[in-house]
Amino acid sequence: MRLPPPGVPYVAARTVYAVFERTGAGARAMGRLDGKVAIITGAARGTGEATARLFAREGARVVVSDVLDQAGERVAQSIGQAACFAHLDVTSEDDWRAAATMAVDRFGGLDVLVNNAGVLLMAAIQDTSASDFERVVRVNQMGTFLGIKAVIEPMKRAGRGSIVNISSVDGLTAKNGLVAYASSKWGVRGITRVAALELGRFGIRVNAVCPEAGSPHMIAPYVPAGVDIEKATAHSQPNLAPQRDRATSEKILDIARGSRNGRNPLAVFFSRLEDELGYRPRAEREKRLATEAKI
Repeated sequence: MRLPPPGVPYVAARTVYAVFERTGAGARAMGRLDGKVAIITGAARGTGEATARLFAREGARVVVSDVLDQAGERVAQSIGQAACFAHLDVTSEDDWRAAATMAVDRFGGLDVLVNNAGVLLMAAIQDTSASDFERVVRVNQMGTFLGIKAVIEPMKRAGRGSIVNISSVDGLTAKNGLVAYASSKWGVRGITRVAALELGRFGIRVNAVCPEAGSPHMIAPYVPAGVDIEKATAHSQPNLAPQRDRATSEKILDIARGSRNGRNPLAVFFSRLEDELGYRPRAEREKRLATEAKI
């Protein structure tokens, strides 16, 4: 089974892997997802596609879900028998119930959810309509909430589970023109923390990945004609400045690897990262780590 060719968003997949390595949970490479069943949202292209392909390559059976039916079907078919496609509008509770049921009926259970689907809006506050703001929050934030809610019961029945929410560095800081997007990604981190506290006692881990690089198709509408997206994004990623020579496809694979299931909470890694970047007082960080150690 081959992974997407260069140019397909890969950073998300590999970022997740890098985080597992940092937390000491990435001892094995191939086959670490043998027997696992995963739902991956926004998997018709970009980060979600890279994650679905990586998961399948490492032994998981994957429900490729998206609102882009034809593209999603192609991804699932190209992966083979280890994948199936589910139409999933993440703002629809009915779609979520159907996707969870499909995972259980088709593959016998549900072990992993990657809440990856998202939309981007770049506009100043004054130029952002209430409806546009709500649209972004509904997909990015409410979609994450509904996804977690939908998989709790099957994961509780199994006595285990892993939920990975794709947030963003924009959920750690702020940039001009991202009032809706940044708000939603800050919200994803809040949902992640609450869910981790509530669901840990059932053996369900809930983590957030905060990548800086992402799927090029999200930013493409905001890049002027004739401008190289690879170069434009490389120079707008201060945290990834040492990696400017790496293709976006490679950075997205990082995120997919980071989404891959691990033993240790990714939240611990990001708590430390926030402290290093000055976002979290030391006392608060130590208190949080103590809480996470009990989960």
